Amino acid sequence: MPEGGLKMRSWLFAPGDSERKMEKAAGSPADIAIFDLEDAVAIGEKPLARTMVRAFLEAQSGGHERLWVRINPLDGPYALTDLAAVMPGKPGGIMLPKARGRGDVELLDHYLSAFEAVAGIEQGATKVIALVTETAEAMYTTGDYAGAPRLIAMTWGAEDLADSLGASENRDADGSYGFTYQMARSFCLIGAATAGVAAIETIQGDFRDLEGLRARAEQVRRDGYRGMLAIHPAQVEVINAAFTPGVDELAAAQEIVDLFAANPGAGTIGYKGAMLDRPHLARARALLGLSGG
Repeated sequence: MPEGGLKMRSWLFAPGDSERKMEKAAGSPADIAIFDLEDAVAIGEKPLARTMVRAFLEAQSGGHERLWVRINPLDGPYALTDLAAVMPGKPGGIMLPKARGRGDVELLDHYLSAFEAVAGIEQGATKVIALVTETAEAMYTTGDYAGAPRLIAMTWGAEDLADSLGASENRDADGSYGFTYQMARSFCLIGAATAGVAAIETIQGDFRDLEGLRARAEQVRRDGYRGMLAIHPAQVEVINAAFTPGVDELAAAQEIVDLFAANPGAGTIGYKGAMLDRPHLARARALLGLSGG
């Protein structure tokens, strides 16, 4: 099951300088709403956005575990000011952009521990998702996050990575991500598995293409991803459905688990004309775990 029972299928961004969009995100069926202080907010508007995000958080009577904040990168001038402003509002978690490696998560943990102490928040309550492929150097550290404090998920980004590499485009002629960016997606997935946290797919910029979104979300879920970032409320229900196992999937998984339970000494078991071994059992259990089964 996810951390503390928290669902992590859909992560919906809302700019921190728009109360209307924050309200829409918080009221949506998104598992997690992320109030953005980084890319969605111009430099001159960041002070106002911090005030607005804190006021919004403080106005909520409950549900803070699903209300997160994306701060600015730790190696820039704004991250500590972001945290000082929003932590009294008791966000459920922090999205760390442009993470350079495990050291950034550890540094963020120190900051959060201090701000939690001041704000009267239980130590360790504020969780973290790290964006782990947004800079060239970060691509070499995606496998280093095992045991990183507070970390419950890892995600990746293609746009900032393209900027870091000096690329003019990150997609091939058919619209799919180029090799380097497919590699970034794979590194994030493998790194998250190594760290024992959820892998979260990056955004789909065209929020009108819901069929394309559905196909992509279903594919990355088959690959091992457990959720996806969203930039528009219309994407949320599609993402939620794609990352929720269907009735037939769950029934088949339960059948496999039951077959192995009935034959505890067997290494392989015949099932519908195929031979299944222990990795099939592990995948069936993981699938059931997605729905709490």
